[in-house]
Amino acid sequence: MSGWDISDIPDQAGRTVIVTGANSGLGAVTARALAGAGARVIMACRNEVKARAVADEIGPNAQVRRLDLADLTSIHEFADSVDGADVLINNAGVMAVPFKRTADGFEMQIGTNHLGHFALTGLLLDKIRDRVVTLSSGMHAIGRIDLEDLNWERRSYQRWAAYGQSKLANLMFARELQRRLTAAGSTKVSVAAHPGYAATELQGHTESLYDALMSIGNRLFAQSAEMGALPTLFAATSEVEPGGFYGPTGLRGMRGYPGPSTSTAASKDEVMARRLWELSEQLTKVTYPFVRR
Repeated sequence: MSGWDISDIPDQAGRTVIVTGANSGLGAVTARALAGAGARVIMACRNEVKARAVADEIGPNAQVRRLDLADLTSIHEFADSVDGADVLINNAGVMAVPFKRTADGFEMQIGTNHLGHFALTGLLLDKIRDRVVTLSSGMHAIGRIDLEDLNWERRSYQRWAAYGQSKLANLMFARELQRRLTAAGSTKVSVAAHPGYAATELQGHTESLYDALMSIGNRLFAQSAEMGALPTLFAATSEVEPGGFYGPTGLRGMRGYPGPSTSTAASKDEVMARRLWELSEQLTKVTYPFVRR
């Protein structure tokens, strides 16, 4: 696996991949690489203007459909528009934004990063033939799931703690989804990935001094979005461990070529993952179509 890059992506001809947030950053790189390998890519994006500009660059293998992960109505409409796909890549996200709420009243980071993708995956799962890839982050390590106040209604809002919670939720969701797929006798795979420290537009929307600081960090320390997308591309196209977690293998997981990644003990807490799943179903009103054997 050492040195794996886009030239190692298996032929994707005849396959369809959905990539959320494919209008910029890691998502755009992921869409380009998959389309270049022959896949039909559905770019699920809130900003359709930016997405169409990327799709025009990619060519006929890319199509744009509107998806706002901060709005359950939009998620249902998008899911209804999809006939089927081989892979769903839950890539879109927001990071360390000021306190806001989604259209459905969720705190913006947990609402977009976790609950939006939870609902989307549940609505699409019967239509996905191969696997679901969910992006987490090394920042899951600072996260703590607060089931009593998941949406920051009682706590004093802390943007980085909220981001960490959402990324921990992403990783716990990917693993719990795999456990439920396995229990149901499904051959579908759920896997998680993270980009390490990659320079993308994600770091430019905190509306604070952090934007300038992270811009400097991007120039001095971050790897490119092209390198940051490799773990996602590996997870989406290669032989993986069901329920696995993949990221850069160098500099303490911050940069380098993709491989298995370590994670915190909290991310492996199956009891918490099950309780988070149940709460997510209650909040989104999306119940997964598992048939237990």
